[in-house]
Amino acid sequence: MTKPQHHDIVVIGAGICGATIANELLNRNQSVCVIDAANSPASACSSHAYAIAHPHIGKGSPRLLRLTRLAFLLAEARWGKEWHAHGIFQPTKKEKAFDRAGLIEHLRSLELGEDIAVPLDCEQAEKICGVSQSGVWISRGACLNLSKASKDLLRPHKGLTSLWNTEVAKLELRNGKWFLLDLNDQLIVSTNRVVIAAAMESKKLLTSIGVRLPLKPVRGQLSIFSIKPNDPWIKKLPKVGLSGDGYCLPAERLNDGSYRWIVGSSFDEGEDDLASREVSDNFNREQAKGLVNFIEGEASSLVKHDHFVGVRCVAGDRLPIIGALAHQPGIFLAIALGSRGILWSALAAKLITAQLLEDDFALLARLGFAADLVAALAPERFLAGALAAPGALASNSKPIFPSGPKAK
Repeated sequence: MTKPQHHDIVVIGAGICGATIANELLNRNQSVCVIDAANSPASACSSHAYAIAHPHIGKGSPRLLRLTRLAFLLAEARWGKEWHAHGIFQPTKKEKAFDRAGLIEHLRSLELGEDIAVPLDCEQAEKICGVSQSGVWISRGACLNLSKASKDLLRPHKGLTSLWNTEVAKLELRNGKWFLLDLNDQLIVSTNRVVIAAAMESKKLLTSIGVRLPLKPVRGQLSIFSIKPNDPWIKKLPKVGLSGDGYCLPAERLNDGSYRWIVGSSFDEGEDDLASREVSDNFNREQAKGLVNFIEGEASSLVKHDHFVGVRCVAGDRLPIIGALAHQPGIFLAIALGSRGILWSALAAKLITAQLLEDDFALLARLGFAADLVAALAPERFLAGALAAPGALASNSKPIFPSGPKAK
């Protein structure tokens, strides 16, 4: 029997976040072992090929707005050629009047220059985006194939060890080292430092070391619709991505004159069922009507071609949990990315790597990481009194999850 190896750094989880962190460490000349229960990278939510990315410009806490701006710029810089910058248009809410001056002031307050986001009236939006609605045009908004990106990040490298079909069931601290054990309590590897980036699977690993965090699954289903040639819907299809109550990608014209259109996504809190649901497709049809302001459109004209179902991992305050566990030396978390995996993974790679390698904070500050933003992401925001011996977990105050539209 082969003796289990010891690695200085182990990353648990080979989705977009774990892959990005591992790649960042490799680029810093570190050796990394990546472990995943699947047989290849990007097996769960990161098998998604249709993820969009843009800074948050709507309502939200000042920290959320600042964080998504920083994360967007980091993601844009990281993904390079794989970043499909088709632009994202965010329509004005139906109940609000278009206020160009107010929007310009708001965007300036977010430090989003005209090279990133500008208000458009209906006529301008029709010309640029193909939709007759006012709103904000995020010209650098983009789409990323998470599956391809994750696999590219974990291509063979002299410093990379990959363990596939390997499920880590729990962690144990022994003589200053972390031991990663399987379901039979057999040692997989030992390590000095471990990054947990395994979405909802992280919960059991944290429980094994006496940490409870308010993590919740949120099921999401997006729909891929076909639209026949000459259908009235075709005149309403956008030339760019749209983001509002739901989102969609630019419609794709096929050789026969029909169109393929990706619309999402349901938001089913507390659910982790991966089976396709007709009710979720119907929900997305209604979201499609709202996105392109075609309320009278025939839902039946959006014929289902395919779908994607994923389960997001969400924290109680809707921010990701990224950073070192202060009371458990050698443990680093990059979880609860919700529906912003593209953005948060780029940010997590920089922050986790800096903490792992004990970089001077000035390096992070130059990237835009203010101290209050790092604190806003830290696991400790949930852990006041929440660390306990295994089997005697202290409970956190119950998190409040904002309610949103649901499709059962």
